[in-house]
Amino acid sequence: MELLKQRIRKDGIVKGNDVLKVDSFLNHQMDVALFEEIGKEFLRRFDGCGVNKILTIEASGIGIACVTAQFFHCPVIFAKKTQTKNIAGEVYTTKVESFTHGRVYDVIVSTKFLGPQDRVLIIDDFLANGAALEGLIDLVNQAGAQLAGAGVVIEKAFQPGGDRLRAKGIRVESLARVASMSEESGVEFVD
Repeated sequence: MELLKQRIRKDGIVKGNDVLKVDSFLNHQMDVALFEEIGKEFLRRFDGCGVNKILTIEASGIGIACVTAQFFHCPVIFAKKTQTKNIAGEVYTTKVESFTHGRVYDVIVSTKFLGPQDRVLIIDDFLANGAALEGLIDLVNQAGAQLAGAGVVIEKAFQPGGDRLRAKGIRVESLARVASMSEESGVEFVD
């Protein structure tokens, strides 16, 4: 998605060789007009797949998932990283290691919102090592739902997550695939 790549080149900040800060437009301050274009692109890529639920993980994927859901005309479920008093009853649960935060979370989704009748599109902002997507896929499998695929805004293609998921037969559609990045040379894309 050329619009997204241009925005990453313009406003993305590389820290070291593995951190890409896009908080000015994607995952802290959100450019909703850009999100609209992202949602349209995910619809173009997954149209006809029968998606009736979108699943993401808190917190950075929620805004993108919500805008995307408007194009699919379906609800968004976000996996919570902590059990709260608001979630009563049965839940699906899995463990997810966060690359960004360097810790493991127990993530949960209420069984009321995800079941065998659902065809799920997972949406997330980043794909690096693939732990978040693997956790969300586990939740989909626990529910007996069908996975339509995963839509990722930015994939760090130099890390193993995307290749590992695709090797398992998971359909992963990334809008910007980063081949390499450094503070000196910026971001280079695969496509």
